[in-house]
Amino acid sequence: MLPRHQDPILAIATAPGRGAVGIVRVSGRDLSGFVSALLGRALQPRHAHYLPFPDAQGQAIDQGLALYFPAPHSYTGEDVLELQAHGGPVVLQLLLARCLEVAATALPPLRLAEPGEFTERAFLNDKLDLAQAEAVSDLIEASTEAAARSAGRSLQGAFSQQVEALRERLVRLRMLVEATLDFPEEEIDFLEKADARGQLDAIRTALDALLDRAHQGALLREGIRLVLAGQPNVGKSSLLNALAGAELAIVTPIPGTTRDKVSETIQIEGVPLHIIDTAGLREATDEVERIGIARTWSEIGQADAVLFLHDLTRLGQADYDAGEAAIASRLPEGARIVHVYNKLDAGGLPAGLGEPHVALSAKTGEGLEALRRQLLALAGWHAQPEGVFIARERHLRALRRTAQHLAQADAHARVADAALDLLAEELRLAHDALGEITGRMTADELLGEIFSKFCIGK
Repeated sequence: MLPRHQDPILAIATAPGRGAVGIVRVSGRDLSGFVSALLGRALQPRHAHYLPFPDAQGQAIDQGLALYFPAPHSYTGEDVLELQAHGGPVVLQLLLARCLEVAATALPPLRLAEPGEFTERAFLNDKLDLAQAEAVSDLIEASTEAAARSAGRSLQGAFSQQVEALRERLVRLRMLVEATLDFPEEEIDFLEKADARGQLDAIRTALDALLDRAHQGALLREGIRLVLAGQPNVGKSSLLNALAGAELAIVTPIPGTTRDKVSETIQIEGVPLHIIDTAGLREATDEVERIGIARTWSEIGQADAVLFLHDLTRLGQADYDAGEAAIASRLPEGARIVHVYNKLDAGGLPAGLGEPHVALSAKTGEGLEALRRQLLALAGWHAQPEGVFIARERHLRALRRTAQHLAQADAHARVADAALDLLAEELRLAHDALGEITGRMTADELLGEIFSKFCIGK
């Protein structure tokens, strides 16, 4: 632990603003003396005490609940004091200042907590592993019910348990390989008698299943970024309104109505879809529209997928078709494109359309359900009967690296004269990559990056 982890810390643990209740949280080693000096009495562990919170002159700042959790039975693994007062910003700031005043002579002195520092200490004191600690933040920030439930599963350890189960299987396989390296005179036909390849195949199959579930969890956390693109008046704003179920964007027959992006997040089966309506793509008629079109192309470049809208009532018109071709030629190479043919209520659907495509009417709603299914397929979502746990991009990267090392290990294991030292090294690297997920093998720089993104007081 770094020296800063030895300092007692405090922060307002509730969100900024006014509310019925606000909480000031303190964590540190042996806070019993601080508690008595602050409140004028000792507190029974894990019992709520209703009492005044006095200032330096003995006048009550507020009256509320005080709870004391001695180490190690606390959130952080250290002594923790929570003061639950009325949720006014001034009241909480007065309590914060009083705590700092009482602890001013202590060594080390009490200091304000950094973002995520309470949860970081819970990780450092083995109250949570790293995946569980990240799930705390994910649970707070969940944008859908499915994401919240998945984050709850990760916080309870569902993801970590599967990762650790894989690590244990890898440990057993590594022991067999390395024992063979240590005792070559035994002339044990390792690959046959220990069924190393069978064990490795089973581990790779389990890893593939875990990676699939982690990918689903990452979708619930991050969602996908979709950009609606096309010429003016093809129905982009109408489609945004239809998907959102609300009049978010202005819809008129006048070309160029949308000058700037309009964003909305919807959910389909719990997967957040961040949909961005953009200015119609054409030769700009003024400076404002030119800026809007430039932003449209910028959004297209950052999108996970582009919904390229086409107007069925104008297909075949020379000017319109030329505009379609101009847009198609500028779409980023390799971009995921879904062709959406709109105004099905007013125009027929021609034959020979490319894939993937969806025909619909943003006005009547016909075809919207097919588009929703297409968007889920585009995201790679499929229902998980056993429940999904939340996952982050760094978890996916670690799992993919694990898969790569296991593939290399399998290649070495299948050579007639197997290079067991290379096999052992690939298994070790796979084992370490899995350890990064739960924090068994994690650099201090990564910890700093993860916890700095938490809110203060958590």
